[in-house]
Amino acid sequence: MTVMTSIQGFLAAIGAATLELCRAIGALALFAVSAVAHAARPPWYPAELGRQILRIGYFSLPVVGLTALFTGGALALQIYLGGSRFNAESVVPSIVAIGMVRELGPVLGALMVAGRVSASIAAELGTMRVTEQIDALTTLSTDPMKYLVAPRILAAVIAMPMLAAVSDVIGVMGGYLVGVERLGFNPGAYLRNTADYLLLQDVTSGLIKAAAFGFIVALMGCYHGYNSGRGAQGVGRATTNAVVSACILIFAANYILTEALFSS
Repeated sequence: MTVMTSIQGFLAAIGAATLELCRAIGALALFAVSAVAHAARPPWYPAELGRQILRIGYFSLPVVGLTALFTGGALALQIYLGGSRFNAESVVPSIVAIGMVRELGPVLGALMVAGRVSASIAAELGTMRVTEQIDALTTLSTDPMKYLVAPRILAAVIAMPMLAAVSDVIGVMGGYLVGVERLGFNPGAYLRNTADYLLLQDVTSGLIKAAAFGFIVALMGCYHGYNSGRGAQGVGRATTNAVVSACILIFAANYILTEALFSS
């Protein structure tokens, strides 16, 4: 009887966790559909949208740029050291460019923005929830989804491809500086190899990924902040959950988009 009771308790715990996971996924899906619907329909708030683009895009440039610069340099060193085992040092320019544009630029940029922006959005909306400012907007006949969530999601979708483009350029230049100054590549030959092997599809795929990652970053921040628990602990938990869930979904979405864009 004791063994059966333990087994039943174990299965009940698994069932409860599964049901809670399904509930969370459903709530997130409904929130995402509502946010997209509000972002697609007027009225829009251009001033709030512009402010969020500056906040998400422009003010994230330093951290994204520095990350791309050092990543491009480290990537050039690693590819050179690995390629030297097979007398393939000449592939450094092309691999650095393709790696930065396809993967590292969008993904690392999105992770940096997730740590900076998702946490900020979740903390801001969570504080507004705790102090009942969101309820006050409803009382004033202003839809919180329209005024708070939609501009942030639109701004992230617009700003992230711009950040990714800047990140790609800085990352490639980081590889160029290391290749020319540290590894002894000819500057003209390095740039020529970069241009010859980099295709338009590589660039567009990275920008598509960046737009999707921007949506994820803003959605996670808005969802966890909008549904924050009461008190300081609720806001702190929402901030942590926003960053963690955004990072996990960025990696998952990166694989799905890579499979969809390059499977052929």
